[in-house]
Amino acid sequence: MTPSETSTIYQRPAELLQRLIQFDTSNPPGNEAACVTYINNLLNEAGIDTTILARDPQRPNLIARLPGRGQAPPLLLYGHVDVVTTAGQKWSHPPFDGEIENDYLWGRGALDMKSGVAMMIAALLRAKAEEIQPAGDIVLVVLSDEEDGGDFGAKFLVDEHSEYFEGIRYALGEFGGFTLYIGDKRFYPIQIAEKQVCWMKATVRGEGGHGSMPVRGGAMAKLARFLKILDEKRLPVHITPAATAMFGGITSHLGGAIGLILGQLTNPRLANQTIKLLGERARLFDPLLHNTVSPTILHTSEKVNVIPNEITIELDGRLLPGFTPADMLAELRALVGDDVELEVLRYDPGPDDLDLGLFNMLADILVDSDPEGIPVPLLLSGVTDGRFFSKLGIQTYGFTPMQLPKDFNFSQLIHNADERIPLNAVNFGADAIFQAIQRYTS
Repeated sequence: MTPSETSTIYQRPAELLQRLIQFDTSNPPGNEAACVTYINNLLNEAGIDTTILARDPQRPNLIARLPGRGQAPPLLLYGHVDVVTTAGQKWSHPPFDGEIENDYLWGRGALDMKSGVAMMIAALLRAKAEEIQPAGDIVLVVLSDEEDGGDFGAKFLVDEHSEYFEGIRYALGEFGGFTLYIGDKRFYPIQIAEKQVCWMKATVRGEGGHGSMPVRGGAMAKLARFLKILDEKRLPVHITPAATAMFGGITSHLGGAIGLILGQLTNPRLANQTIKLLGERARLFDPLLHNTVSPTILHTSEKVNVIPNEITIELDGRLLPGFTPADMLAELRALVGDDVELEVLRYDPGPDDLDLGLFNMLADILVDSDPEGIPVPLLLSGVTDGRFFSKLGIQTYGFTPMQLPKDFNFSQLIHNADERIPLNAVNFGADAIFQAIQRYTS
């Protein structure tokens, strides 16, 4: 790329995203250094000051600052450049080539979340090129290691270098601002809250022995019963303020049967029955009303002819805002009884309170960009690096806007084969974030 092409790449956000995808930053191991160096060079060539901070030289984090007028606190923009593995997946386009076909850009990270990073970089470079001086400093942070816990990324920065975030109250991060079609309405959920990591280990024990002499009621049988319970039962319904804001915003714009049905999601007595009526939507809305547990990693006998005395299974637990590991353990024990030993492996608390002070500004940007769009609050079933920045009193809004076709299944493509994004969606998001930089006042 020639110097002139580099200096104007902010005008071509999809091309910037294409370049980011071409860095294989699969985590583990991550190896984000080359990608971060590329971004650092772009920013430095534009005259934007940067700092590189790293717990491991191959896992660096970048902090850039565009000075403002000093009339408002700094605004944080952040995103991660590591991506999940493609191992075992069958792709129709190579996941790290960044191929463009039929107005789509294909590759790992096209949605999660190199697209968001490309939008933020393009917006910052555009603001610099157009000599925009926002009310407050704009702080861009490009992170490593979000997909594997954040220990080398956001957690490291918050724990070891919190001085770089002094005075920041609001941040734009992942996920939010993508289109969600319900009925004939086009919604834009803006993330205001997220669930919390509560990873656990379950242990079952029983009589072991030689594989030629079957054991009845042993550890394997107990494990089968445990997994069957997790598959068939839900933990109790909880209606959080974030879920109330989300579903209230949606149902206030819907009429007819669908509006009536969705309105029952915030009724604790009818929520589970309502979920059964939602078909494909159930997968999206169900975890917003419950603490959840997904079994993921199994440790058992290492030999085919040995019946194990002990089996452990790692559980991806997710807590709703305001709940604790003690709540999770109590709800699980009420379901599974005493045959299963439960232990919390990791808990990352999220923010306790919601601050919607920036929501209306972001909503206005989306309405101006798409007059038929309806911005609503979003409770995210996953977790982001926002949980770490919340320790510093920073409220994150998931705001990486994407105007998507109605038949585009956003949630099913994330972390999956053939991840891709419409080219126009990248431009849409870069412009929206630029508008946020321009309009930010407090």
